[in-house]
Amino acid sequence: MSAGSAKRPGRPRGSSDTRERILTRARELFARNGIDKTSIRSIAAAAGVDSALVHHYFGTKQQLFAAAIQLPIDPMTVLVPLRDTPIEDLGHVLPATLLPLWDSEMGAGLIATIRSLLTGSDVSLVRSFLQEVITAEVAPRVDNPPGTGRLRVQFVASQLVGVVMARYIIGLEPFASLTPEQISATIAPTLQRYLTGELPGL
Repeated sequence: MSAGSAKRPGRPRGSSDTRERILTRARELFARNGIDKTSIRSIAAAAGVDSALVHHYFGTKQQLFAAAIQLPIDPMTVLVPLRDTPIEDLGHVLPATLLPLWDSEMGAGLIATIRSLLTGSDVSLVRSFLQEVITAEVAPRVDNPPGTGRLRVQFVASQLVGVVMARYIIGLEPFASLTPEQISATIAPTLQRYLTGELPGL
């Protein structure tokens, strides 16, 4: 075999089709079983490929999920730095981090994805993301009294989803034209109360 005809290393032939098949099967399994109960191995089996190939294309399961629902950013790049944020500052740091991101060029893609998910048939993917990625990351830190952490994070999520809907999906004015700093400063005390304050009636 001549040097010019030697097989060159790289992605396997038909890699584009393989990648799309993995994404399709991942989307189906994530929607049916949630993130926690869906393994890379099960996605690989459904797609008819080796688990190593899934890792090759997408990295971690969280990164695969982000690709499956077309998130323009790995959510862990936002969540991991929050681990070093003191609990008493989380309510302020969250909107101060998220609002500028949502207003950015990358955020435009994120909002488009959220709009598509909310108006389509993949609401279960949004629920899985909120419950198994966001809640799992933050809830243990604010679980005081014990058993309230999950609900606290869901209250925060309800506020932030409301901001997304009013500002980016519906475009309510003058709310939609406020600066990220104005919105962040206004909702931060409420978010902090959800995270560490009393929950009346609960």
